[in-house]
Amino acid sequence: MPEIYVDGDACPVKEEVLRVATRHGLVVHMVSHQWMRLGNTPPRVRVVRVSKGTDSADDWIVEHIQAGDIAVTADILLANRCLEVGARAIHPNGKPFDVESIGMAVAMRELMANLRDIGQMVGQTGAFTKQDRSRFLGTLENAVQASLREKQSRPPTQSAPVGPADAV
Repeated sequence: MPEIYVDGDACPVKEEVLRVATRHGLVVHMVSHQWMRLGNTPPRVRVVRVSKGTDSADDWIVEHIQAGDIAVTADILLANRCLEVGARAIHPNGKPFDVESIGMAVAMRELMANLRDIGQMVGQTGAFTKQDRSRFLGTLENAVQASLREKQSRPPTQSAPVGPADAV
């Protein structure tokens, strides 16, 4: 079964992740630098608190995520790292990151950072809307369904063939 990894600091869609994961019986890893209040946490939810440090949550996610799993993050560089191991990545606004678009997203991120550094631009994202939340739910559900189909279509792992010398 695929697992869901949430970059939990300031993630606005934790409840939506829990709802979809509970419906499908999936394990969720809520990874954060700080304590998170999640209310009545389902048994398949693992709250992971990492040490404060640059990219420590990102590093934990990348060390544990596998192909077919799903990452929920607004961090473009983390999304890129997850895609590199064959996982899916979804922005909390519902926009999926994919191998075709991640290069441009990384380049735009760098450009915006450089413009901010030289004082040419101050970036602000728009407010998180009901439409973003709805789009996220649809995108996450689609990603879960695709991951489940992929897992089912993979041939079972085969053990090494038994040769004449190995026969009992």
